[in-house]
Amino acid sequence: RFQNGKIAAKVHVVFDPKAALPVFYEVTAANTNDITVAKERLPVENGATYIFDLGYYDFGFWADLDTKGCTFVTRLKKNTSVTVLENRVVPSGSNVIADQVVRLPMRMARNRHNPFDRPGRMVTVTLDTGKVLRLFSNDLESPAAEISELYRTRWQIELFFRWIKQNLRIRHFLGRSENAVRLQVATAIITYLLLKLMHRASRTKKAFGHFTRSIQHALFHRIEVATLVNRIERRDRKRTPETGPQLELKLT
Repeated sequence: RFQNGKIAAKVHVVFDPKAALPVFYEVTAANTNDITVAKERLPVENGATYIFDLGYYDFGFWADLDTKGCTFVTRLKKNTSVTVLENRVVPSGSNVIADQVVRLPMRMARNRHNPFDRPGRMVTVTLDTGKVLRLFSNDLESPAAEISELYRTRWQIELFFRWIKQNLRIRHFLGRSENAVRLQVATAIITYLLLKLMHRASRTKKAFGHFTRSIQHALFHRIEVATLVNRIERRDRKRTPETGPQLELKLT
């Protein structure tokens, strides 16, 4: 609860881009730092690959992932200085403009020792907008283009949050108590998972968004999912416009 009387909450999610599903979530107050939840509650899977943004900018957290055999890709802040140990050849025709093995600062604020004291990988890439990003990873072996592509997959969690807000009305809470907020968030995530399972089980070629809209229109009808999918695909085939005038050639 904020001073103006408004209620806000933050949902921390670990999203699997291959399965396109959330595998962990935690609801906290809106002013809770992301890194606090990551260090205290996140169930780190040994050997997994984690991609995250500046909200998880903590060298201790990075060192913990590295110790558990995890690979991570994140961004470096502009004011983080590095020592370049090796310059590698940059592949031509890609968005990678620099590939370097670097070492992070050995000392942090108040002369504390940096827990991530091993060499890392800094891959500098340029976006379509012209913006330049410095990506950092503990992966010293994979191609630079692969590391860049891994970071690109982080956008999927942004799409997940956008879908939840637009389709499940999660922008406004039905209750003001902590339990009410937690129940509403849990209901939204469960709904997303059920829709994903239904979409996969139906084996339809229609996109998930199209499938979801059709389910919404049929909520109050007793109809099997398979029947609904057949209607969707049959209706779309009828709506497919002709590509142009058809010419027929007859041989006599």
